[in-house]
Amino acid sequence: MVSEVEERALVAAIDATNLTPFRFQQWTGKRLTSSFGYHYDFETQQVARADPIPSWLLAIRERMATQAGLDPSLFVQVLLIRYDPGAGIGWHRDRPIYEHVLGLSLGAAAEMRFRRRKPAGGFERATMPLAPRAAYHLSGEARHAWEHSIADMAERRWSITLRSPSRRWPIDQS
Repeated sequence: MVSEVEERALVAAIDATNLTPFRFQQWTGKRLTSSFGYHYDFETQQVARADPIPSWLLAIRERMATQAGLDPSLFVQVLLIRYDPGAGIGWHRDRPIYEHVLGLSLGAAAEMRFRRRKPAGGFERATMPLAPRAAYHLSGEARHAWEHSIADMAERRWSITLRSPSRRWPIDQS
């Protein structure tokens, strides 16, 4: 999705934002995050406006949305994440207030793991490699029926996640 030169510039821009440890209720994660457009607060379970999406992210949003065949203006929430060694993300589905999820993986390669419950018990599993500078699009069944995670990283990795609102979006965007 991006060149090595663009990757270096994006990584520097991400690191220049106000990255803070991820908070989930009373738990603090090892990954560092920064949100733009809107922010979801896991303690209050509410979405609120955040700082506007920086201009340096708009071209990436346009490129990723266009590649996915979607209108870039739909993507009103951006989450920047830095995974330092030892940081990962546990099993989860993005909140139902979001519909399409676009991601750009930067730095170290990773594997996005997927699982969903089988009717008879246990899990069906799949893995998708995330190569450096590659993008992905979660929608439909992959977005709503499967959970995903990333194992703890051995090397530093960054990600840019773009999200569009679903019908369950709780606030007016105007």
